[in-house]
Amino acid sequence: MLMPKKVKFRKVHRGNMRGQSKGARTIAFGEFGLQAVEPGWLTAQQLESARVTVSRQLKKVGKLFLRVFPDKPITKKPAETRMGKGKGNPEFWVFVTKRDRVILEVSGLTEEEAKRALKLASYRLPMKTRFIRKVDQ
Repeated sequence: MLMPKKVKFRKVHRGNMRGQSKGARTIAFGEFGLQAVEPGWLTAQQLESARVTVSRQLKKVGKLFLRVFPDKPITKKPAETRMGKGKGNPEFWVFVTKRDRVILEVSGLTEEEAKRALKLASYRLPMKTRFIRKVDQ
């Protein structure tokens, strides 16, 4: 599972997801990519599931590039706990995805194969995504 080795702060604020992504809005490494259309939190488990799905489709031919890394800890309070007594303990890690952020990239495949692989990966992600090509940019 993806998670940082060390963080400056153990618990962070929730923040907001308004606006477009500051970086990674175009394809940089591959030929085809999966771009977020709406904002959301990508958990480490969802990213791992998408990565496994795409790597199964690649079959040692193509190359996969993950453009995101879950570095935000999300805390949860135990069930049936009264209000107060501070913030809960970190439970899982997420990446905050804003609009137009490229999440995955693939290379070494035909367009049909890439579209099929990225469509299967998009089913495992919690937000709407679109297929993009490097030539369109």
